[in-house]
Amino acid sequence: MPHVTTDDGVDIFYKDWGTGQPIVFSHGWPLSADAWDPQMMYFLAHGYRVIAHDRRGHGRSEQVADGHDMDHYADDLAALVRHLDLRDAIHVGHSTGGGEVARYLSRHGTARASKAVLLSAVTPGLTRSENNPHGQPVAMYDLFQQQVAENRATAYRHAAIPFYGYDLPGVMPSHPVLDNHWRQAMMGSVKAHHDCIVAFSKTDFTADLPAIDVPALVLHGGADQVAPARITAERAAALLPDATLKIYPGFPHGMPIIKGAVIDPDLLEFFRD
Repeated sequence: MPHVTTDDGVDIFYKDWGTGQPIVFSHGWPLSADAWDPQMMYFLAHGYRVIAHDRRGHGRSEQVADGHDMDHYADDLAALVRHLDLRDAIHVGHSTGGGEVARYLSRHGTARASKAVLLSAVTPGLTRSENNPHGQPVAMYDLFQQQVAENRATAYRHAAIPFYGYDLPGVMPSHPVLDNHWRQAMMGSVKAHHDCIVAFSKTDFTADLPAIDVPALVLHGGADQVAPARITAERAAALLPDATLKIYPGFPHGMPIIKGAVIDPDLLEFFRD
């Protein structure tokens, strides 16, 4: 399996298919590059080179004890971009991956990038603070960490229900989707997933977003219960220098996985514009 070794010696698994302009996908917690399989197949068929990696400690990447924070995630992504010598790349980040993309473009610059997509992203921040008065309480994420540490198999199953909006009125759960979510989650390291909760919930991306000087598309579900649009997408779009915001009424946090038939053509239009 293809791997790249990061600056601090961690082996990161990645998929790299096709030719043409590269699209680099960064996945959400606690998933892996497999979460992007529908998008990779779709954009491969439209002539793009598609690349997705497993974040350190997730999926098939090395299960190290340390470095589960946004700076390391951004540096790992930079190592992958350098390893593949990517130019004119489009970066797409879902959920935690949106934070990874924002921190990568801010920390490493946009010389190798052409566009960015923040899809159901955690940017600019989830936790309640003076600058984010409508954010989520810190205690909620502390409890989530405890649940993952004590019984992650159950925690992942329970968290997946609102992730896909399967607790909303009139929505029928898909057991294959839930099973695939759980499969990806259980492939990763409990230590990495435990620490990543801090990374995605408590990192403040307010200073990162204004540094992203390429066109950005902010897509979010109006029924997102994990990262509500009011505290994420709406604020992120206001901070980005060149942003287009689109909210999909009724769509949940996991919308790229279950609503790709709607979202993927919108992504394609943005990529081709």
